Amino acid sequence: MKTYLLSGVAALGLIAAGAASAADLPSRKGPVVAPVYVPAFTWTGFYVGANAGWGFGNMKSRGVNAFGDLDGFVGGGQIGYNYQLGQVVLGVEADFQGADLKAGPSFAGLGIVGEGKTEWFGTVRGRVGFAFDRFLPYVTGGLAYGSVKTTLAPGVTINGLNSDDNTHTGWTVGAGVEYAITNNLVAGVEYLYVDLGDKKVFNGADKVSTDFSLVRARLSYKF
Repeated sequence: MKTYLLSGVAALGLIAAGAASAADLPSRKGPVVAPVYVPAFTWTGFYVGANAGWGFGNMKSRGVNAFGDLDGFVGGGQIGYNYQLGQVVLGVEADFQGADLKAGPSFAGLGIVGEGKTEWFGTVRGRVGFAFDRFLPYVTGGLAYGSVKTTLAPGVTINGLNSDDNTHTGWTVGAGVEYAITNNLVAGVEYLYVDLGDKKVFNGADKVSTDFSLVRARLSYKF
């Protein structure tokens, strides 16, 4: 009887020792890793797209040729890149527009009746936005450039010229909103104010300045 009792005690000791050794072994589950937040959509990436809208403003002359309100259709394309940091989205964009912006004379001074128009323009701008997932309001601004053509009445010349076509440079500022319809397709609406500055025309006989506002719808493909 004593022998059986001693054997039972020894067996219990071996079981307890084995359990203690197993508790000392390293866990096979590995370290616990905190979950990382991944946004449902990111604005980071290159994009290209097209736009169309309406421009309205002024073309002014300081000399013998005078113009008035400027308005007309505009349409073109844009290319750019965005980088998202948290909810802040930083970007750069360039666009080029065909335009039918025309201004007639505000008066027929000295019988010199003419037309002014901008047939194309472009901008290179920075953008700063604040993302609400797929919704992005932003502000933008930068360099603007474009054509300004001044035409006199048929048969009228100044310094031997009936028309003068020049490239003007200036600045632009504006704001817009975009919404990512899918992970690749982004739609938006944008307002820009464009000031192409002033420049001498007709070999220095006159000076013409052009500025206009632009409202356009845009659609881009994000890579």
